[in-house]
Amino acid sequence: MRKSSEYAPLLGLVVAVAQVVMSQGAAYGQMDTRKPLDALAYALLLAGPAALVVHRRFLVPSSVVVLAATYAYTWLDYPLGPVYLAPTIVLFTLVLRGRRPAAWTLAAITLVVFLAYGHLGSARWPGLFHDLAITAFILLVMVVAELVGIVRERRAQQQRAAEEEARRQASEERLTMAQELHDVLAHNISLIHVQASTALHLIDDNPDQARTALATIKTASKEVLGELRSVLNVLREGAPRSPTAGLDRIDELAGRCGLDVTVRREGARPLPPQVDRAAYRIVQESLTNVARHAPGARVTVRLEYGASELALTVTDTGATTAPVLSAHGSGNGIPGMRERAAALGGTLAAGPSGTGFQVSARLPIPPLPDPTPSEDT
Repeated sequence: MRKSSEYAPLLGLVVAVAQVVMSQGAAYGQMDTRKPLDALAYALLLAGPAALVVHRRFLVPSSVVVLAATYAYTWLDYPLGPVYLAPTIVLFTLVLRGRRPAAWTLAAITLVVFLAYGHLGSARWPGLFHDLAITAFILLVMVVAELVGIVRERRAQQQRAAEEEARRQASEERLTMAQELHDVLAHNISLIHVQASTALHLIDDNPDQARTALATIKTASKEVLGELRSVLNVLREGAPRSPTAGLDRIDELAGRCGLDVTVRREGARPLPPQVDRAAYRIVQESLTNVARHAPGARVTVRLEYGASELALTVTDTGATTAPVLSAHGSGNGIPGMRERAAALGGTLAAGPSGTGFQVSARLPIPPLPDPTPSEDT
């Protein structure tokens, strides 16, 4: 896209042609009252457009040159009218470029010069209408310039606000994607690690269980690839998106973890996608922790769909065998779950419960609509 300064020579040429050509017509109509155009008149008519060529680089000096040439042309009694095109442009541009004090100062000087010319430089008394007309024209130019400037500034502010909002949304999307990737990888890699350790431990003494562990590894690796593809497809415009993991996949999740999981739902109803996804990830992280730190434990997942919140509880009975990964882990599982709950305006608590561990979360959901009262018939 070209810079506006590249059009300055074209603007100067257009204004020069317009002022010279139209001034010749004005001279024909004012031959009885004004001096005919001569070399000096043409030089003054071209001085303003010439200054417009460098107007963007030297705003105030070029404006002074344009206005000075216009003052001289007017006081020398040359035909009036088209010569005021260049000064109108420079005053308008000064306002739009944010040089309002200079613009209004030069406009005031211009008004004084033209009023003085009407009373001192003209042979006839111009009258009140002449003074009002000049004042109204200059004020009109300045007010219109101010209005255009306000509209442009407001539009620029709206554009900046839109760009800031787009950056904010992009940042939130990146954070969401990073969190999704973390949860997907942490869960499935931990599960693969646990099952691989189990398979290595049982491959000689109990091949059937080792085979089951290897099958779980195969399923988990396929699942992680599928979920990674689903998350990363967001980066590709127009790419198909797989359904996001939700609470309807808890049974499938429990099967992959190789845990004895009981799921209890009370008052189940559809949830907003962000709540459904967050609840699933909390359950997923909780089951991952059980698989890593409490192998053999029985797990109960309780989902209570209240009027305005989802109460989610994951409770395990404690390890029955030595944990494989008790000394491993990033330690970000529970903080990550708390962040997910807090992002939705909910809460999450985690801690020992009897011989096991319990994770409890409360996530706000849209309230149920009030039942429509039945009409008496």
